[in-house]
Amino acid sequence: MANSAGSRKRARQAVKRNQHNSQIRAKARTFVKKVAYAVAAGEKKEATSGFAAMQKNLDQAVSKGLIHKNQAARKKSRLSAQIKAL
Repeated sequence: MANSAGSRKRARQAVKRNQHNSQIRAKARTFVKKVAYAVAAGEKKEATSGFAAMQKNLDQAVSKGLIHKNQAARKKSRLSAQIKAL
């Protein structure tokens, strides 16, 4: 357990930050799933509209360091190719 006042504060901050980052990461995953399900169902219009929102969320997660930029690029690239193939 943290002993000094500074380390106690750092522990509180870590809990807060973890919760916030988890929400952003989960939101990004949700948007990716929405687009993937729309592609699987063959709904091109829904997939295209969801793709723009998904891109924004992935880029935000990258800028905060929650996911690697190459991972986001890979997800965007693969889903974009699947949408174009519809």
